[in-house]
Amino acid sequence: MIRIIGSFFIAPLFFSLFLIGPALGTNYAKLSIEQLTDMARMGDQIAQVELATALEHGEGVKKDMDLAITWYCLAAGRGSADAQRSLGWIYANGKGVKRDDKLAAYWLDKAANSGDDYAARLVKRIVDNVGTPDKTGCSHVASAPWLRNRCMKSACRKIVSMVERLALDYKLDANLVLAVISAESAFNPRALSSKNARGLMQLIPETAKRFGVKDSWDKEENLRGGMAYLRWLLAYFNGNVEHALAGYNAGENRVRQYNGVPPFAETKAYVKRIMSNYGKRFHHFEKSWLKRSRPATGHAVVQSEKKSAFGTLGG
Repeated sequence: MIRIIGSFFIAPLFFSLFLIGPALGTNYAKLSIEQLTDMARMGDQIAQVELATALEHGEGVKKDMDLAITWYCLAAGRGSADAQRSLGWIYANGKGVKRDDKLAAYWLDKAANSGDDYAARLVKRIVDNVGTPDKTGCSHVASAPWLRNRCMKSACRKIVSMVERLALDYKLDANLVLAVISAESAFNPRALSSKNARGLMQLIPETAKRFGVKDSWDKEENLRGGMAYLRWLLAYFNGNVEHALAGYNAGENRVRQYNGVPPFAETKAYVKRIMSNYGKRFHHFEKSWLKRSRPATGHAVVQSEKKSAFGTLGG
């Protein structure tokens, strides 16, 4: 009999980036959900797909499409044709998500290129030409290669797991949020700057109050406040990542004043460092995100000048 543990699946999913391959000779059909989860965490692609399938259909475990997609994304990102085909099927049929033929075709084409003949036949029924979607449906899964060297301790992996979970709610790319955290606090939840910026995302008191954060030292509250501000900035600057980052560091009014990244040495270095880690200049945004707050009054100051192993922390 399979035991189901409510919080069992919330794990440092990105840890699977470190490890490889299915276990030879394993009969996956006979494994419990707990066993599948352990193997999926360790990077076993077949276990990831089997676990995702169980979560998709509610087989032996409570149905959870968001978590199913997360596990499919992990396996698909490492080349699993089964996972790629499953993602395509989910988006083609709108199973627990909004139907998206472009996204479905993208993943089915990936599966076809991985040798899946069935996916190749399906994609031809959906679109004439396969394009590259603005979103892959997997942006909430941490995949940045630099995490391997900067986030090895279990406490850091738990932060990554928390970011992945919250990224779904805030519709943010986990890799962008993690790049900001790395620059802001080097993943230190007790980081404190000379400007009184606090925690993982270095919230100054004014920003914390603006986005409803009561305790900046609480890791999840800090992340929620920082992510709310980050997505507000993305909407304010129409998805321009460089401008949003400059706003996070120096304030949105300074970015407006200079019509771009302000000419402050710290802000320029801050934006450059995060862009080198993230690499994308545009991020999906929704104008409804602006309802959370009005622009700050006056000119915000650079929030932090604290030094870390990774350079000056800004925010």
